Amino acid sequence: MIKKMILALGILTVLFPVMAFAEDPTGATLDMGLNSLWVMVAFVLVLLMQGGFILLEAGSTRMKNAGHVAGKTIFTAALATLMYWAVGYGIAFGGSSSINALIGWGDFFFNPPISASEGDSYPSTVFFLFQLAFACVSLSIAWGGFAERAKLSSYIVFTVFFVGIIYPTVAHWIWGGGWLAEDGAQDFAGSTVVHLSGALAAFAATVLLKPRIGKFNKDGSANEIQGHNQVFTALSVLILWVGWFGFNAGSTVAIGDGFFGYVAFNTMLGAGAGGVAALLISWAVSGKADITHMLNGTLAGLVAITASCAFVEPWAAVVIGLVAGVLVFYSVKFFEKIRVDDPIYALSVHGMAGIWGTLANGIFATQLLAEKVGVGQGGLIDTGSWAQLWVQFESVVVAGAFVLAASFLVLGVMKLVMGFRVTEEQEIVGLDLSEHGAYGYPEQLKKPGSNVQA
Repeated sequence: MIKKMILALGILTVLFPVMAFAEDPTGATLDMGLNSLWVMVAFVLVLLMQGGFILLEAGSTRMKNAGHVAGKTIFTAALATLMYWAVGYGIAFGGSSSINALIGWGDFFFNPPISASEGDSYPSTVFFLFQLAFACVSLSIAWGGFAERAKLSSYIVFTVFFVGIIYPTVAHWIWGGGWLAEDGAQDFAGSTVVHLSGALAAFAATVLLKPRIGKFNKDGSANEIQGHNQVFTALSVLILWVGWFGFNAGSTVAIGDGFFGYVAFNTMLGAGAGGVAALLISWAVSGKADITHMLNGTLAGLVAITASCAFVEPWAAVVIGLVAGVLVFYSVKFFEKIRVDDPIYALSVHGMAGIWGTLANGIFATQLLAEKVGVGQGGLIDTGSWAQLWVQFESVVVAGAFVLAASFLVLGVMKLVMGFRVTEEQEIVGLDLSEHGAYGYPEQLKKPGSNVQA
């Protein structure tokens, strides 16, 4: 009797999916369910990239700031969630209006339906979550310019403006049906929207904050301020690399014909090429196979292929990654030469590689893939036309100029009104103690029975 009951339950388990969708001969409900699941998985992967950013920033900075890095990342992601729900999503993807080409307007304090409507590819809830995770990534990139010298209060204020206004405006222009989208700007998963935006905000911050104590000598030469844990940094790159498949492949927002696999394939090639190129160029130039440059090159390859992963053939993905790996090596040296203190290399990894990746579409995109995605046209090599390269250049310049100007404005006002750099004493003691009252590594940084740094 028991065996018969188990057999019956097994048959019902197998037949249940068929029975559930039997009333839908077109399979639309099943497609929507699969798409929803895929976008939700992609959201989780992108959200977990915050763990990568915690390890990246903590590993690349000094031990006395590690707890601060971890705590402020979680807090600002929490605040970003509320700001994106209240304002950001409405500006990026809000309903149509007379000014919709410039800014979205609607869906503020987003109140989605409980479930998807008939004909939808996925519920609006999972799309909101997916886009929120992108906003959080761009914000974490911006924090690279604040590292080791900014007050906690400055993170709070800038989060409000960046996630509420600055980032979603650019997202609307390119992804939300805005004027750059109408021009055919190709940025599949955010080389410009996410990475360049975050990098330029970081640039504004590091210029206004000025370099960390001891970074540069009076003659302009740079001192290396080593991060406290290179293993953390390497692990962060692996976590970000895995999360990137939610970032890029997830941007298909559909299971469909499996195109997400092609996007993931190109993403892997771009990352691999970037890491190899950066290691080899550092080895050739300095005589040492520098680990930091190799890690930066891997991330730069990922950043660069983010715009073009759905628009180019595999050989082009390799070329894009190789160029990104070499570019990031020389970019790091350039910013040090002009005395810009960029502890997390956000300007090089996310800024320069983001620019290159966006422009690369104008060179390598194919007409076939542009038609498949439904954005823009083929690039110079495939079509012989400069048109798409011009559109890509336009999107980089306009979006970049807006983010840079807006970030300088917000941070400049913050600097005048509240100040956003800690005092010299606080910076020397470290942000763990000065901002939070406790060390991230108490056993290593305290003398026994004392509250002072060892």
